[in-house]
Amino acid sequence: MLRERGIDAVIEPLIEIVPRPAALEIRGVQAVLLTSANGARALAGVTGERRIKVLAVGDATAAEAAALGFTDVEAAEGDVTALAALARRRLDPRGGPLVHVGGSAVAGDLAGVLAGHGFSVRRETLYEARTVAAFQPATAAMLRAGQIDGVVFFSPRTASAFVSLVTATGLVSATRHLVGFCLSAAVANAASSLVWREVCVSPRPVQEFLVELIAAYSHGRKTGSEGPV
Repeated sequence: MLRERGIDAVIEPLIEIVPRPAALEIRGVQAVLLTSANGARALAGVTGERRIKVLAVGDATAAEAAALGFTDVEAAEGDVTALAALARRRLDPRGGPLVHVGGSAVAGDLAGVLAGHGFSVRRETLYEARTVAAFQPATAAMLRAGQIDGVVFFSPRTASAFVSLVTATGLVSATRHLVGFCLSAAVANAASSLVWREVCVSPRPVQEFLVELIAAYSHGRKTGSEGPV
């Protein structure tokens, strides 16, 4: 999406997804709640049922669930608060329990919020998200040489992972010349311990809005280098 807008992009995975063996029981479950595309993939890996109602945190997660064959999928507006609100509108506390499929670390208290409205929510940990040990050598070299203009963060977890990695590798000073593009205020907060040239937060926690923000910033920039994000 960035390259279509004339912006070079370097892909740097910061989180390694490790599946956890599990048997998921969904008989009697009213709906499954997904807070990431990884959750959608994990759900597909442990059940052949594709007609269960799925409420996804945002469009990207919903699209992944639909691509995996789930037929009753609806997207919230990009964060846990919006997902809880969608569940309250679409579901009945008396209609059966909900299952939140996710990883070992989650942002927000989805189950707690919905429990306050009478829902029974069971959390199923189907994968573990581990921070990688180091940047890829080429990315570290580009950061050290000032050849990167910005860093894009979609979650607090990846922002925190980036903070840990630049600290561990002695690259903290490199962020003074970088723009942090963040999907939400919570993501920006996770990156706030570093000094940035600037931090830009998407007007809505949706991938398309973040991409447009990056494109607008990049094409309107008058100073700085012309490196990738």
